[in-house]
Amino acid sequence: MTFDFKRMLKFEHNIGEKEKKYRLYAGTAMLVVSLFVPGGEVLLLLAGMVLVATGYFGWCPVYSGLHKNTCETEAGSTESTPTENNSSEG
Repeated sequence: MTFDFKRMLKFEHNIGEKEKKYRLYAGTAMLVVSLFVPGGEVLLLLAGMVLVATGYFGWCPVYSGLHKNTCETEAGSTESTPTENNSSEG
């Protein structure tokens, strides 16, 4: 498995509309809960901020590194890049 930094820096949209909503709602909920939870507020605040940011921009650096894409194409299926098949190289 390789981690492609050049692809990660392109900031191509790799989060679909449905997942954007889930990330925004979950991130907002975590931000609100972080205001009332003693002791764990920093962790919840950081996780909530990451979810809101990735949901807002539609790009996740982890998905870019793993070549994962949940955006839908015109046909309604999700886009995915084929994995390399090392067995055919000999």
